[in-house]
Amino acid sequence: MVRSTINDDLREHRQFVSRSIALGLLVVLLFGALIARLAYLQITLHEHYRTLSSENRVKLVPLPPTRGLIYDRNGVLLAHNYPSYSLEITPDQVPDLKKTIAELRSILPISEEDVQRFDRLRRQRRRFEALQIRANLDEEEVARFSVVRHRFPGVDIHARLLRNYPLKETAVHALGYVGRINQQEQDAIDTADYSGTTHIGKLGVEKTYEEELHGEVGLQQVEVNATGRVIRVLETRAPVPGKNLRLHLDMGLQQAALEALGDEVGSVVAIDPKTGGVLALVSKPGYDPNPFVEGISGAAYKALRDSEDKPLYNRALRGIYPPGSTIKPFVALAGLEMNVVGAEQNKFCPGFYQLPGQTHRYRDWKKHGHGAVDLNKAIVESCDVYFYDLAHDLGIDRLHDFLSRFSFGRKTGIDLTEELAGLLPSREWKERARRQPWFPGETLIAGIGQGYVLATPLQLAAAAATMANGGRYVTPRVVASVEAPDGSAAAPPPTPPPAQMPIRSRNSWAQVIRGMTDVVESQRGTAKRIRTDAYKIAGKTGTAQVFTVQQDEEYDEDKIDKKLRDHALFIAFAPVEDPRIAVAVLIEHGGHGGAVAAPIARRVMDVYLLGEQPP
Repeated sequence: MVRSTINDDLREHRQFVSRSIALGLLVVLLFGALIARLAYLQITLHEHYRTLSSENRVKLVPLPPTRGLIYDRNGVLLAHNYPSYSLEITPDQVPDLKKTIAELRSILPISEEDVQRFDRLRRQRRRFEALQIRANLDEEEVARFSVVRHRFPGVDIHARLLRNYPLKETAVHALGYVGRINQQEQDAIDTADYSGTTHIGKLGVEKTYEEELHGEVGLQQVEVNATGRVIRVLETRAPVPGKNLRLHLDMGLQQAALEALGDEVGSVVAIDPKTGGVLALVSKPGYDPNPFVEGISGAAYKALRDSEDKPLYNRALRGIYPPGSTIKPFVALAGLEMNVVGAEQNKFCPGFYQLPGQTHRYRDWKKHGHGAVDLNKAIVESCDVYFYDLAHDLGIDRLHDFLSRFSFGRKTGIDLTEELAGLLPSREWKERARRQPWFPGETLIAGIGQGYVLATPLQLAAAAATMANGGRYVTPRVVASVEAPDGSAAAPPPTPPPAQMPIRSRNSWAQVIRGMTDVVESQRGTAKRIRTDAYKIAGKTGTAQVFTVQQDEEYDEDKIDKKLRDHALFIAFAPVEDPRIAVAVLIEHGGHGGAVAAPIARRVMDVYLLGEQPP
């Protein structure tokens, strides 16, 4: 028994020693691993964790640049920036976002639309960026929130610059406006360039010249506490302000055109033929762009969108209308230049025209006809039959090729993004677009600016300017120069060089311009009522049908609804000897161009050429 007890004690001692050694080795290994890990963290990853630690207290805050200003040719301020207080939330600093917003709404008026807009921004932006939930706080609202600011970590009031358009609807269709960056724009822009920026150009000059107006973002390195409040500024790289723009637009002329339109719905475009500078670009009615800057309400936008007069519609650039008789001088010039007709050659107008072998009558506006008509009389009295016959002799393809030189059927190239090209038909176009052959009768209708032919008021003004220039096409431009913020340097934006169309005979141009001059100067002219002794005007009236009048029907303006009445048009340039302005006027359902559109053009030219409002 004694021996057995001794053996058991010896076995237990050996087990204890072996286990102690194993445990000691394990402890040594664990301590070794701990020391190795500590060395790895302290030495190898020292820089990495020092950076993370620094970022917990130091943040980079983007400094949005000040957007450039926009002036008219005379220095009238059209778009500027004003300081505004906004309530902003940084999502990653707010423990319970829904609760925070609910409590904020009990203190400040925050609409459901404000909350929805904030939610959209939150999905688009990073969590550490401050996002606006309420704009344009007044002083009382700022004070009310400041008292309880300590209860809302991650929420603060920031002063930001907002865009403002002091002249409101006066030039909205040229200027456009800025608005909040949407998801599509967010995906397209360089987010680094727009850090801290919430707005971008949406339409007009604001959109076309976004890069020049925006500027360059700056950065501020700040030290923050645990709640994200800024303790001190460590370093600042100032933002570079956007460049200023000076436009060709003359706000006095723009306002005169709007007043001249009165209650009419339509458009006026005026161009300097020498430079291509757009002096006036009016589409009436317009709208106030300021509500769009911070986000127009759904009800207000619906009212604009559904308005019968379509104020959002830019008629100057996107309104496509039959040019009517305003196209006749260009058709006449095509006939002379292609030696299809002579200026002294007479055609007889009995009040209608018939294609060879057909009984259908294409009527003239003058029921009993004009009698013997040469080119001058055809332009002055706007004889349809003369131009039916001339268009038939030219053919649609030659007519298309010649008129396209004047910007018909193509974009003018203006420095605005919303322009439409209109339509100048050809045989090839109809086969491609309609899968139908071209018919001779369609050529006749095209020759008087009806049928498939469609043009914008801008195209008509550009065509008139090209006629005034004797075939020299100058691309229309709204922006005259891009200027440094301090005004130290100014440079014109890139512009296509003028293009001179080939001319067979200068006399052909002189003959057509003489006819256009007699439209105003002659007692037979369709625009004789706007004649003035102050300067000579070359022009052409136009009346474009809205619906087709059947062969056995009479058009009686007094018996039809205004919405079905003809559009009234007029194109002109002056002074004839040295043109300084070319104008196109379109009045929707205005009736006769000579009675309605021409007087408006005369008022615009008086303001520009005489420097004063006509009596």
